[in-house]
Amino acid sequence: MVKIRSLTQQDLPAADRIFRLAFGTFLGVPEPEQFWADLAYARTRWPADPTAAFGAELNGELVGSNFATRWGSVGFFGPLTVRPDLWDRKIAQRLMDPIMERFDSWGAIHAGLFTFAQSPKHLGLYYKYGFRPRFLTAIMSKAVEPKRGTSGWTMYSQISESERKGCLEACRQVTESIYPGLDVEREIRATHTQGLGETLLINEGGDVVGFAVCHCGPGTEAGNQKCYVKFGAVQPGSTAGARFDQLLDACEELAAARGLARLEAGTSLARHEAYATMLERGFRTDIQGVTMHRPNEPGYSRAGVYVIDDWR
Repeated sequence: MVKIRSLTQQDLPAADRIFRLAFGTFLGVPEPEQFWADLAYARTRWPADPTAAFGAELNGELVGSNFATRWGSVGFFGPLTVRPDLWDRKIAQRLMDPIMERFDSWGAIHAGLFTFAQSPKHLGLYYKYGFRPRFLTAIMSKAVEPKRGTSGWTMYSQISESERKGCLEACRQVTESIYPGLDVEREIRATHTQGLGETLLINEGGDVVGFAVCHCGPGTEAGNQKCYVKFGAVQPGSTAGARFDQLLDACEELAAARGLARLEAGTSLARHEAYATMLERGFRTDIQGVTMHRPNEPGYSRAGVYVIDDWR
């Protein structure tokens, strides 16, 4: 008797509570309802696109939810959570159906997810929908250290309203150079309109050659005392490594300016150079998962690509 429907704004407190309870229970923490209490997923992802958020209802009560995200030609979903006392009743499968329909309606040419690499149950569920495990992804962090000012970067919030359309197009050109149709305008707009943090822009000769969408502090996807890089990328080419260093400098400077203690960022281990650079700068892995892809192709997770993301 489970009903799958669109998630509403009134559902968000319940969806957030189920999210904490589900992940806390799976990971075996002592008080699962308090797990990641400083993070906000439902309350940030629903406003970004209410048409891509779905809930499972049983006897008039919300018991699970799932969220789809569109980055141009790329789609991913999550967090998918179900109340633990209702696990193994195929509710998660029911919550997958509208997600797959949404990907089809978007015309997504590449779709994926981040999940627990150690869980055969999770991998088995998503395998049924055509997703194949590809690469480990490391969610890494480091202590924020004071940095000298880095020339050549600005903030999206500081440019005029009339310039923002051109800025978004410039960011799209950066991502398009990495993977056809990749576009994270949704994240830039959501971060700005919801006041979640800041988008940093790396400029060369008046052109945007890299950017990072950062969440800052509690009530965002970062959490207490953290600056979380939701997405970051630089244009490929011979100077991509230097630009990536500059981008990481900018993120750390933002974190220091906001009085935050840690900088968090994830990347696929298939992006060998990006991963190695982050290790050299003092990042260490806190969480490791696997990304699953549909179709069974690398997408933009490959050598020579300097991208920060994690599809959670």
